[in-house]
Amino acid sequence: MLKLESMKPIEFQCQVNSHKMITPTVFETSFETHQPLPFDAGQFVSVIVPGAGPGGRDLRRAYSIASSPENQHIELCVKIVENGPGTSYLNRLRPGDSLRVLAPYGTFVYEEKSGRTVCFISTGTGIAPFRSMAFSRKFQQNLPPRSYCLLGVRTEDEILYEQQFASIPNMAFIPTVSQPTSDWNGFRGRVTDYLKSVGSDFPWLETEFYLCGNGGMITEVKALLSEKGVSKASIHQEIYYK
Repeated sequence: MLKLESMKPIEFQCQVNSHKMITPTVFETSFETHQPLPFDAGQFVSVIVPGAGPGGRDLRRAYSIASSPENQHIELCVKIVENGPGTSYLNRLRPGDSLRVLAPYGTFVYEEKSGRTVCFISTGTGIAPFRSMAFSRKFQQNLPPRSYCLLGVRTEDEILYEQQFASIPNMAFIPTVSQPTSDWNGFRGRVTDYLKSVGSDFPWLETEFYLCGNGGMITEVKALLSEKGVSKASIHQEIYYK
């Protein structure tokens, strides 16, 4: 869940198209809106959770859009949180059900910078806005000379969208697993451990870094990038709160 900002609400009536589990603890919900919902890759929607607040009032919960702006359907990538009102509500919805959202919100958007390498760094469902960015027309029609997508998860069965990201030209998809099984042949550790292992041949000063996920990861990565001499202007972030 994202931290909500104070913005003028624009309400959309929506209908669910699909619901599917994509890892043991993450599901993807797709829905269409009653009128076009223009947004920039990286922005989020605020889902209205009916009657879940004190005294039966509605609640709002924010989720990054995982689909590109050119996709006719809005897709959300949602982690199941025990007793979480937003995730519990969305996880009950099935094709044909209706919901309401307020959108679009957020300033964490992809900014094209010619000749610059792009590095997306996420934990868990923090990869959602990067999927929107990487498959947007803005990114696809002007591919960076090199791009990376680092995803930190606890176990390898929680890796999200690996084949999709791996299909993008010039992109390296690098999952890091902190508690892997003995069968895992990839990197063992957190995304921060992986970054610490990267040598001086990485183009630290020629890269735009996008960070999305838990606050601890973002704080640690920002400190590491600062040590590498990366300017604050080249670090873009979105913190997920639970």
